[in-house]
Amino acid sequence: MKDKRIHAYYSGYVQGVGFRYTVERVAASLSLAGWVKNLDDGRVEAICEGRESTLKEFLKKINEALKHCIKDVDLEWSAATGEFKNFDIRF
Repeated sequence: MKDKRIHAYYSGYVQGVGFRYTVERVAASLSLAGWVKNLDDGRVEAICEGRESTLKEFLKKINEALKHCIKDVDLEWSAATGEFKNFDIRF
């Protein structure tokens, strides 16, 4: 199975609540690669690459852990580029 990429924009009460650190912890626990960062407009942006099944598990875990914070998710799937070696928080 080829690797996939998700590009997500989370909106709601997603800044100042440990959102990025939770995303980083979940991604690292699943050995996914990519990054997460706060945006000036109040959203959180995340790019994550890995096996499709693992990415679906990632999305499920993020939703379960942060459902009280998330109002909406704009999600796009594409082919992985392989440009990331690990997962980190960008500032």
